Amino acid sequence: MTTVKIVGAGSIGNHLSHACRQQGWAVTLCDRDPEALRRTREDIYPQRYGSWDDGIRLADPAAVVADPFDVVIVGTPPDSHVPIALAQLEAAAPRVLFIEKPLCPPDLDGCEDLQRSAREKGTFVGVGFNHTLTRNTALATDWLRDHPIGEIVTLRSMTREHWGGIFGAHPWLAGPGDSYLGFTARGGGAIGEHCHAINIWQHFALCLGLGRVREVSAMLDWVEEGGVRYDRIAQLSVRTETGLVGTIVQDVVTEPARKWLRVQGSDGFLEWEVNADAGHDAIRTKASRVGDVEETLIAKTRPDDFLGEIHHIGSLLEGNASIRGKDSPVSLERGLDTMLVVAAAIRSSEEGRSVTIDHARGPSLDALRSGL
Repeated sequence: MTTVKIVGAGSIGNHLSHACRQQGWAVTLCDRDPEALRRTREDIYPQRYGSWDDGIRLADPAAVVADPFDVVIVGTPPDSHVPIALAQLEAAAPRVLFIEKPLCPPDLDGCEDLQRSAREKGTFVGVGFNHTLTRNTALATDWLRDHPIGEIVTLRSMTREHWGGIFGAHPWLAGPGDSYLGFTARGGGAIGEHCHAINIWQHFALCLGLGRVREVSAMLDWVEEGGVRYDRIAQLSVRTETGLVGTIVQDVVTEPARKWLRVQGSDGFLEWEVNADAGHDAIRTKASRVGDVEETLIAKTRPDDFLGEIHHIGSLLEGNASIRGKDSPVSLERGLDTMLVVAAAIRSSEEGRSVTIDHARGPSLDALRSGL
């Protein structure tokens, strides 16, 4: 039986525990806070899924740090991700190590060490950008492969969502100052918490052969009050290695939420949307200038959002070489590329000028160069 350790008993830890149990995997859910474990067993998990699952073992992480597991998932605050991942690789390297997004704070500290350690240990390290592995994304990329829409003129994405939903899922938090969320430098704010929009933009750009993001020009709207400092709106203009220009918007103020992407071609377009209504994701397509817009609704529930990445982990464990390394949409390399854009956007906003990314310099701030 596949064994999984999940570090962090917050909302994401519960979601991923449930998804792993749907595969019949043995789950050990860890948190250094006994109250978090109690909350999981008595409140969060049974309220979401109907009853507590006795197949989940609850533990202090120190008690199982050296135990062998096939999979380790890190679902703690982002400023602890890299230290926990490095410690896990050193103590008892799993076959797959999965880190929740964002991978790290925008200083990128430790990312080069993480990349090096994963390579030395032979562990696949992934980052939890689950939207790249949902059914609407698979249908969208298949449609684009089968329906040429002319020259790709631009690509736009957004994750605009008031973060009241996050605090609703974490009622023990009174507001952004109670966690990393109120601190962009710790991985919070709109640019960190909602970096799904950056990542899904990059995913479709790569699927279309348009290259990685090379240039970023950004404007961030900062909130500094009551001891917090975070960006509530992040607006990015980006250019890829092949010259495609596009836009990305992330915020923590929009209600109702909009999680959307559009690929605009010279002859047609594709739109991708999460939660198009209460029970569906969607894609909308138009294959030619004179054709009709077709909408495909994909039924889903909130737990379904995480099944794709768990199935993906299962394929990795089965030795599917075609999705290992950089070819996986949730690879460490893809996650690092997203963090480079996050870091570039912050620098661009602070300096008031565009920032270029030199991917050859590796995953550190040394890869960023101000101006053209």
